[in-house]
Amino acid sequence: MRLSLRQRLLIPIGVLLLGDAVATAWAAHVSAANAQERIRSQLARVTHTLTEPPTFPLTPRVLEQMRGFSGAEFVLVRRNGETATTFPRSLGHLPQAKDTHWMIDGETYRVERVLLPENHPNAGETLYVGYPESAQRTAVWDAMRPALISGTAIGIVALILAWLGSRFVGRIRVLEQQTRRIADGNFQSPPVPETRDELGDLAASVHDMANRLAQYQTALQQTERLRVLGQFSGGLAHQLRNAAAGARLAVQLYLADTRSADREPLEVALRQLGRIESNLQQFLSLGKPVPPEMRACDWTEIVDTAVQLMRPQCMHAGIDLLWSKPDPCLRPGDTTLLGHLFGNLIGNAVEAAGPGGRVEVVWLGNAIEVTDSGRGPPPEIADRLFEPFVTGRDQGIGLGLAVAKQAAEAHGGRITWERRNGATVFRVDFPPVP
Repeated sequence: MRLSLRQRLLIPIGVLLLGDAVATAWAAHVSAANAQERIRSQLARVTHTLTEPPTFPLTPRVLEQMRGFSGAEFVLVRRNGETATTFPRSLGHLPQAKDTHWMIDGETYRVERVLLPENHPNAGETLYVGYPESAQRTAVWDAMRPALISGTAIGIVALILAWLGSRFVGRIRVLEQQTRRIADGNFQSPPVPETRDELGDLAASVHDMANRLAQYQTALQQTERLRVLGQFSGGLAHQLRNAAAGARLAVQLYLADTRSADREPLEVALRQLGRIESNLQQFLSLGKPVPPEMRACDWTEIVDTAVQLMRPQCMHAGIDLLWSKPDPCLRPGDTTLLGHLFGNLIGNAVEAAGPGGRVEVVWLGNAIEVTDSGRGPPPEIADRLFEPFVTGRDQGIGLGLAVAKQAAEAHGGRITWERRNGATVFRVDFPPVP
């Protein structure tokens, strides 16, 4: 038979309570019987003292002294019918001789009737010895009190143990539910309780395990996505890039052969084809990261190139694109990765701002900030913006910020975002140049 942990804890406590109740009842019964026997023995000794020779006359003074010694009350009925008593009030009439219990002044007395023998100074007279039952009950209660107090204390301790056991089992149930949720793939565990005991340590371990499994799951999903992306981009991106490169080469040959043609639209087309080729290269770079090729370059010039690529789109959509090119900033970097980084940040801001919006790009020396007037990312993806395929736009694929993050980290940088004064601000911090 399978017993739960709750039953294993409560059954011994129940047996303890039952045994304590039986022991307390038995001890109380024995104590009461002993108290009653002690009172009977006391009355018997009093009677023996007053009746057995050698003895002395039973005067009212002697009866009062015996009352003080024994706690009993006495009534002496003389041969002429007169009575001497120690009761606080005189008896209106003498109870019947066969009565063993008298009710006097609201108090019940247990009475012993003794006929004094012939050799007694009060021969022929009758002595009634009454012991108050309230004193008897007090004696019985005094005898039972230690057993009852002990039993009550044990019962209280048993109830406390049962309550603690129930809480103990309840906390184990919570841990069981958490581990079942983890086994089902739900790694969101509730806050760790602030109890400083072994169960609290176990709950903290389960919480840490859930967090680590969640991280492993995220890493595994990201790795799987990148693997699928690598397989997908390995074939498709090469074909698309070759097509874009062919179109770009055709436009360049046309411009070289035709000197009188309007060059501005075709140069815009060349830049857009170059952007397409660069985006396709990002697929390949994200699926199969390669070490950056670091060499000295002007980072502000790379930012300016990314801004100029987005100007035709901003002019068409009525977006204010603010950028003031600062002095050159020469530092080591991979021009291709930096182009992906700045191009994706600015392009993402232009898409988020929308028609009639506003985008501002500010170079801060060791950092760059790109601010857009859009509504910001949806709350449900705010914590996963830089993961591949995470996007809040219907037409987006969620690769721009992932590529930007990869490029920033390749240069020792860190990319963050925040909502500031009703706008969305993306910031990339780079380590200072020695």
